[in-house]
Amino acid sequence: MNWKVEFYRGVDDSILYDWPVGMRAKFFWIVEKLRQHGPENVGMPHVEAFGQGLFEIRAKGKEGIGRAFFCILQEKRLFVVSAFIKKTQKTPKNEIDVAIKRMKVIKSYE
Repeated sequence: MNWKVEFYRGVDDSILYDWPVGMRAKFFWIVEKLRQHGPENVGMPHVEAFGQGLFEIRAKGKEGIGRAFFCILQEKRLFVVSAFIKKTQKTPKNEIDVAIKRMKVIKSYE
């Protein structure tokens, strides 16, 4: 059984319209791997456990680096809670805070 991948409101639009084509293609390639094999079978350099229940999709293209946070829900569901283009070496704290806040909202409905 495949995993289901869902997106927080507007996150998929951000990736589709704001990300350069190479990063976008890599992101959706990784998402397809996650859908087919689950997060436990897709690791570095594509997916990394970030802590606090968050996982990070690491989409690198020639145009730069895109990151997306997701959490795991029951019944083989992944929920992408945020996405951004990485411009610094360290992940911005506000991006982590947004992802954690959204994850808590999503998990409260579980």
